[in-house]
Amino acid sequence: MTRIFSHVGLTLATVTMSSLTATLILLLPSDTRAPAQAQDRSSNGMVSGPPIVNANQLQHAQSLSDAFHNVAQSLRPCVVSISTKQFVVDPRVNRIPPQFRWQFGPREQNGMGSGVIVRPDGYILTNNHVIEGADSLTVELSDGQTVAGTVVGADPQTDLAVVKIDAPNLRSVAFGDSDATRVGDWVLAIGSPFGLDQTVTAGIISGKNRVQSIIADGDGFEDFLQTDAAINPGNSGGPLVNLRGELIGINTAILSQSGASAGIGFAIPVSMAQPVLQSIIENGEVRRGFLGAQVVDVSPALSERYDLRVRSGAFVATVLPDQSADRAGLQVGDVVTRIDGRLCTGGTQLRNYVANRPPGSTLRMEVNRNGRNLQLRVRLTERTDEAMAGFRDDRNNFGSELIPVTPETQRQYGYRGLQSGLIVSSVEDGSLADQADLEVGDVIESVGGLRVRSVEQLAEILVEAKRAGKSVRMIVRRGRERLTLLIR
Repeated sequence: MTRIFSHVGLTLATVTMSSLTATLILLLPSDTRAPAQAQDRSSNGMVSGPPIVNANQLQHAQSLSDAFHNVAQSLRPCVVSISTKQFVVDPRVNRIPPQFRWQFGPREQNGMGSGVIVRPDGYILTNNHVIEGADSLTVELSDGQTVAGTVVGADPQTDLAVVKIDAPNLRSVAFGDSDATRVGDWVLAIGSPFGLDQTVTAGIISGKNRVQSIIADGDGFEDFLQTDAAINPGNSGGPLVNLRGELIGINTAILSQSGASAGIGFAIPVSMAQPVLQSIIENGEVRRGFLGAQVVDVSPALSERYDLRVRSGAFVATVLPDQSADRAGLQVGDVVTRIDGRLCTGGTQLRNYVANRPPGSTLRMEVNRNGRNLQLRVRLTERTDEAMAGFRDDRNNFGSELIPVTPETQRQYGYRGLQSGLIVSSVEDGSLADQADLEVGDVIESVGGLRVRSVEQLAEILVEAKRAGKSVRMIVRRGRERLTLLIR
């Protein structure tokens, strides 16, 4: 069987699973005749028995049905279908003699997704992959009216985008609290799967805080809500709402064997979407806070290596000099256990939290340092290319170009069934990578006992090891072999 991560229509990652078999068995009683005392004949001669559902049960079921209906009706004017057009030039045209190229002009490529009106003045929230590369887009409202849409801004690192339309009497959605959403809560997904607009599916929240490394090739910001409400191609960008009719997520991706719904869908929570929406509307782009430190999840391997006194939190692997974290007194080896009074569960949560705060924000951090709890206040600067240069410099010193594992990169280097890792695409002579005997085509699976999913994560581990003056063991797949290499 094959698992496919799909941006509700766009394949992102494929991994192979062992074959599974399911058997359905119909169980019948040894004697299917009903007891004589339980039978009753109606006037038409048919045998009847006690009611299958009593009145009280039926009332509860009808109440839930009414709730679904009311939410679907109230949300209907807030949900839109988005159609895109893109003119694509076939790259193979360069192989054709110039005198014949006129026959191979750009071809039109169409796409479809969903969106949700978030302000009555025409702002729509959707996925970046719905509008990415579009030369034009059209928005269809619930009453069938179609209007031209304009992209206000997009953020590939969260796969969110904002579209603007000009139309009268628009109704916008109410925002809910995705952080307060519980596993097991009822939700509805609304959108245009397979072009069937205003389709409503129901399910529950199946999980929270899912990180799948599918946005921006694993380098994006992820904190998915998982749901079993059916999500299919065309649902991308549509709303996931609770039974109060409040927006709690933007439907984004599915995990499926076929590319269609298999009961595992992922939505970007509004706690992440709202700051992106606000920043795009105000600035035309996303402005993010910058901590100046790289953090990873506390793991058993880290706990043992550094004799950590806490079992969860964000381990500080790197602190850039004269940046926010350094000025606040944060040190390599610290474990952030709370942020603004909230429990910090790991590096991913802290990274997302910082990225969702505007530059100039001040965070209250509780830090465990060698068993002592400290209180720090950190004033964030802005995440820019210049600010990130310090991390990239350390990463480039490794001397190897690394690309995340995807279905395409696996095929390119002759692999199948890889779930994660970094593929080595080049090695500089005399570099750390060269000294560790890395070769082009190797797949770095884990470093220092931690499974790596992104270049940033690897950089964090290497920078921390460099500053500590320690060597790091690396598990590498080379063809059908697995090797242990040492980075000194």
